Amino acid sequence: MSTSIIIADDHPLILKGLKDFLLEKGFNVMASAKNGKEAFTLINAHQPDIAILDIQMPILTGLQVAEKCKEANLDTKIIIITFEKSEEIYNKAKSLGIYGYILKEFAIAELEYCITCVLREYHYFSPELIEYIEIKKTPEALKTLTDSEIKVIKGIADNKTAKEIAKDLSISNRTVEKHKSNIRNKLKLESKANSILLFAKEYKDFLHKYKFL
Repeated sequence: MSTSIIIADDHPLILKGLKDFLLEKGFNVMASAKNGKEAFTLINAHQPDIAILDIQMPILTGLQVAEKCKEANLDTKIIIITFEKSEEIYNKAKSLGIYGYILKEFAIAELEYCITCVLREYHYFSPELIEYIEIKKTPEALKTLTDSEIKVIKGIADNKTAKEIAKDLSISNRTVEKHKSNIRNKLKLESKANSILLFAKEYKDFLHKYKFL
Protein backbone atom coordinates (compact mmCIF):
# COMPACT_ATOMS: atom_id res chain seq x y z
CA MET A 1 0.00 0.00 0.00
CA SER A 2 1.50 3.36 -1.05
CA THR A 3 2.20 6.13 1.42
CA SER A 4 -0.78 8.46 1.87
CA ILE A 5 0.00 12.17 1.70
CA ILE A 6 -1.87 15.48 1.96
CA ILE A 7 -0.20 18.59 0.56
CA ALA A 8 -0.84 22.29 1.19
CA ASP A 9 0.52 25.42 -0.45
CA ASP A 10 -1.16 28.71 -1.38
CA HIS A 11 0.74 28.95 -4.69
CA PRO A 12 -1.18 26.95 -7.34
CA LEU A 13 1.88 26.24 -9.51
CA ILE A 14 3.94 24.96 -6.59
CA LEU A 15 0.99 22.87 -5.41
CA LYS A 16 0.55 21.33 -8.87
CA GLY A 17 4.28 20.69 -9.26
CA LEU A 18 4.40 19.03 -5.86
CA LYS A 19 1.39 16.86 -6.61
CA ASP A 20 2.70 15.80 -10.05
CA PHE A 21 6.09 14.91 -8.56
CA LEU A 22 4.61 12.80 -5.76
CA LEU A 23 2.22 10.97 -8.09
CA GLU A 24 5.10 10.26 -10.47
CA LYS A 25 7.02 8.72 -7.57
CA GLY A 26 4.08 6.45 -6.72
CA PHE A 27 2.77 8.16 -3.60
CA ASN A 28 -0.94 8.37 -2.82
CA VAL A 29 -1.81 12.08 -2.78
CA MET A 30 -5.17 11.98 -1.00
CA ALA A 31 -5.97 15.70 -1.20
CA SER A 32 -4.47 19.16 -1.49
CA ALA A 33 -5.21 22.43 0.28
CA LYS A 34 -4.62 26.12 -0.49
CA ASN A 35 -4.65 27.39 3.10
CA GLY A 36 -3.83 26.19 6.59
CA LYS A 37 -7.40 25.82 7.82
CA GLU A 38 -8.31 23.60 4.88
CA ALA A 39 -5.09 21.62 5.39
CA PHE A 40 -5.90 20.84 9.03
CA THR A 41 -9.49 19.87 8.16
CA LEU A 42 -8.19 17.40 5.54
CA ILE A 43 -5.50 15.99 7.82
CA ASN A 44 -8.01 15.52 10.63
CA ALA A 45 -10.51 13.83 8.30
CA HIS A 46 -8.13 11.52 6.39
CA GLN A 47 -5.23 11.15 8.87
CA PRO A 48 -2.64 10.46 6.15
CA ASP A 49 0.80 9.05 6.82
CA ILE A 50 2.41 12.39 5.93
CA ALA A 51 1.33 16.02 5.45
CA ILE A 52 3.59 18.31 3.41
CA LEU A 53 2.88 21.92 4.33
CA ASP A 54 4.11 25.31 3.19
CA ILE A 55 4.97 27.53 6.15
CA GLN A 56 3.42 30.78 4.93
CA MET A 57 -0.25 30.06 4.19
CA PRO A 58 -3.44 32.08 4.73
CA ILE A 59 -5.56 31.59 7.89
CA LEU A 60 -3.14 29.13 9.51
CA THR A 61 0.60 28.81 8.88
CA GLY A 62 2.23 25.43 8.39
CA LEU A 63 3.57 25.60 11.94
CA GLN A 64 0.13 26.43 13.34
CA VAL A 65 -1.32 23.45 11.48
CA ALA A 66 1.44 21.26 12.96
CA GLU A 67 0.63 22.62 16.42
CA LYS A 68 -3.07 21.80 16.02
CA CYS A 69 -2.19 18.29 14.82
CA LYS A 70 -0.04 17.81 17.91
CA GLU A 71 -2.82 19.07 20.21
CA ALA A 72 -5.25 16.66 18.51
CA ASN A 73 -2.80 13.75 18.96
CA LEU A 74 -2.86 12.96 15.24
CA ASP A 75 -0.28 10.43 14.03
CA THR A 76 0.30 12.21 10.71
CA LYS A 77 3.96 13.14 10.32
CA ILE A 78 4.56 16.73 9.23
CA ILE A 79 7.06 17.90 6.62
CA ILE A 80 7.48 21.68 6.24
CA ILE A 81 8.64 23.27 2.96
CA THR A 82 9.73 26.89 2.84
CA PHE A 83 12.10 29.45 1.33
CA GLU A 84 12.96 30.69 4.81
CA LYS A 85 16.28 29.92 6.49
CA SER A 86 15.24 30.79 10.01
CA GLU A 87 16.72 29.56 13.27
CA GLU A 88 13.53 30.61 15.07
CA ILE A 89 11.33 28.56 12.72
CA TYR A 90 13.80 25.66 12.89
CA ASN A 91 13.64 25.61 16.71
CA LYS A 92 9.84 25.90 16.67
CA ALA A 93 9.60 23.04 14.17
CA LYS A 94 11.78 20.85 16.38
CA SER A 95 9.72 21.68 19.47
CA LEU A 96 6.55 20.61 17.63
CA GLY A 97 8.11 17.30 16.62
CA ILE A 98 8.00 18.14 12.92
CA TYR A 99 9.77 15.39 11.00
CA GLY A 100 11.02 17.28 7.97
CA TYR A 101 12.10 20.83 7.07
CA ILE A 102 12.95 21.30 3.39
CA LEU A 103 14.01 24.48 1.63
CA LYS A 104 11.86 24.96 -1.48
CA GLU A 105 14.80 25.48 -3.82
CA PHE A 106 15.92 21.91 -2.98
CA ALA A 107 12.46 20.36 -2.66
CA ILE A 108 12.54 18.22 -5.80
CA ALA A 109 16.06 16.98 -5.04
CA GLU A 110 15.40 16.22 -1.36
CA LEU A 111 11.71 15.43 -0.94
CA GLU A 112 11.68 11.74 -1.86
CA TYR A 113 14.64 11.03 0.43
CA CYS A 114 13.02 13.11 3.18
CA ILE A 115 9.82 11.05 2.94
CA THR A 116 11.86 7.83 3.11
CA CYS A 117 13.57 9.09 6.29
CA VAL A 118 10.28 10.16 7.86
CA LEU A 119 8.63 6.80 7.19
CA ARG A 120 11.54 5.18 9.04
CA GLU A 121 10.97 7.51 12.01
CA TYR A 122 14.01 9.67 11.23
CA HIS A 123 13.96 13.47 11.12
CA TYR A 124 15.25 15.23 8.01
CA PHE A 125 16.30 18.88 7.76
CA SER A 126 17.80 20.39 4.60
CA PRO A 127 21.62 20.36 4.92
CA GLU A 128 21.72 23.96 3.62
CA LEU A 129 19.50 25.03 6.52
CA ILE A 130 21.65 23.27 9.13
CA GLU A 131 24.81 24.79 7.63
CA TYR A 132 23.26 28.27 7.63
CA ILE A 133 22.25 27.99 11.28
CA GLU A 134 25.64 26.64 12.35
CA ILE A 135 27.47 29.47 10.56
CA LYS A 136 25.10 31.97 12.15
CA LYS A 137 26.12 30.55 15.53
CA THR A 138 29.81 31.12 14.82
CA PRO A 139 31.44 32.49 18.00
CA GLU A 140 31.52 36.29 18.11
CA ALA A 141 35.30 36.21 18.56
CA LEU A 142 35.77 34.75 15.07
CA LYS A 143 33.62 37.47 13.54
CA THR A 144 36.22 40.07 14.54
CA LEU A 145 38.84 38.51 12.25
CA THR A 146 39.47 39.64 8.67
CA ASP A 147 39.20 37.23 5.74
CA SER A 148 43.00 36.95 5.63
CA GLU A 149 43.20 36.21 9.34
CA ILE A 150 40.48 33.58 9.00
CA LYS A 151 42.48 31.94 6.21
CA VAL A 152 45.58 31.90 8.39
CA ILE A 153 43.81 30.41 11.41
CA LYS A 154 42.13 27.84 9.15
CA GLY A 155 45.60 26.81 7.93
CA ILE A 156 46.72 26.48 11.54
CA ALA A 157 43.66 24.32 12.27
CA ASP A 158 44.78 22.07 9.40
CA ASN A 159 48.21 21.66 11.02
CA LYS A 160 50.01 23.72 8.39
CA THR A 161 53.26 25.51 9.18
CA ALA A 162 53.68 29.27 8.75
CA LYS A 163 55.76 28.56 5.65
CA GLU A 164 53.01 26.37 4.13
CA ILE A 165 50.33 28.97 4.93
CA ALA A 166 52.48 31.70 3.34
CA LYS A 167 52.83 29.62 0.18
CA ASP A 168 49.08 28.81 0.03
CA LEU A 169 48.11 32.47 0.40
CA SER A 170 50.96 33.87 -1.71
CA ILE A 171 52.21 36.04 1.12
CA SER A 172 55.48 36.24 3.04
CA ASN A 173 56.28 34.38 6.26
CA ARG A 174 56.53 37.78 7.90
CA THR A 175 52.96 38.62 6.89
CA VAL A 176 51.74 35.30 8.32
CA GLU A 177 53.42 36.13 11.63
CA LYS A 178 51.81 39.58 11.59
CA HIS A 179 48.40 37.99 11.03
CA LYS A 180 49.04 35.59 13.90
CA SER A 181 49.92 38.49 16.18
CA ASN A 182 46.70 40.29 15.21
CA ILE A 183 44.71 37.09 15.79
CA ARG A 184 46.14 36.72 19.30
CA ASN A 185 45.27 40.32 20.12
CA LYS A 186 41.73 40.16 18.74
CA LEU A 187 40.93 36.83 20.37
CA LYS A 188 42.70 37.87 23.60
CA LEU A 189 44.84 34.73 23.55
CA GLU A 190 47.98 34.12 25.57
CA SER A 191 51.28 34.79 23.84
CA LYS A 192 52.22 31.10 24.05
CA ALA A 193 53.23 29.46 20.77
CA ASN A 194 50.32 26.98 20.76
CA SER A 195 47.54 29.35 21.91
CA ILE A 196 46.24 29.95 18.36
CA LEU A 197 46.51 26.24 17.53
CA LEU A 198 44.36 25.28 20.53
CA PHE A 199 41.72 27.87 19.58
CA ALA A 200 41.82 26.84 15.90
CA LYS A 201 41.31 23.17 16.79
CA GLU A 202 38.37 24.00 19.03
CA TYR A 203 36.57 25.91 16.25
CA LYS A 204 37.80 23.94 13.26
CA ASP A 205 34.28 22.93 12.17
CA PHE A 206 33.16 26.56 12.06
CA LEU A 207 36.27 27.64 10.16
CA HIS A 208 35.65 25.09 7.42
CA LYS A 209 32.14 26.41 6.77
CA TYR A 210 33.23 29.87 5.66
CA LYS A 211 32.40 30.13 1.95
CA PHE A 212 35.37 32.33 1.05
CA LEU A 213 37.94 29.83 2.31
